[in-house]
Amino acid sequence: MTPCSPRSAACGRTAPGGTLRAVASVASIASVAVLAAFATGCRNDTAPPWGYPDLKATLGSLSRALEEGCAETAPESCVDDLDRLGALADRAVGQALEHRLLDAAYVDALAGLDRARELRIAAAADARARRDPRYTPFRRAVAAERLAYRRLLAALERIRTAPPPPGAGTDPV
Repeated sequence: MTPCSPRSAACGRTAPGGTLRAVASVASIASVAVLAAFATGCRNDTAPPWGYPDLKATLGSLSRALEEGCAETAPESCVDDLDRLGALADRAVGQALEHRLLDAAYVDALAGLDRARELRIAAAADARARRDPRYTPFRRAVAAERLAYRRLLAALERIRTAPPPPGAGTDPV
């Protein structure tokens, strides 16, 4: 038997500090990883998860704020709640556009919300000028804007939960 020196191949060492067994185990791990990649195929894993969890969370917040905000109170107290809804809706719209989610009902609901906002702002100015916080057109404008938010929420939820197109997210890279 020959004595083992740190640089001797007989001792299982190939370089200072590294063993032949360690190199062999790393090589076997790498080969298993390559085989796993071949078995599963190369997929486009950068595609967003279907269901869009970030959009789902924002729509949930928008839905809760819509239910909790200005249920049956005076219209002038609803203005702040509607502005908070506007911020949530803007975030949801931004997320939908980021994911490239569009359909005609969504675009119509968005346009309807913009019109309802403009009408509410004009009716609020009229109510302030008349010094009548319960001015009927203002109450109707607030109710119309809340309805427009509900339509937008329904349209966003519909496009969020639509099934993905065939082959989406599974194309080769």
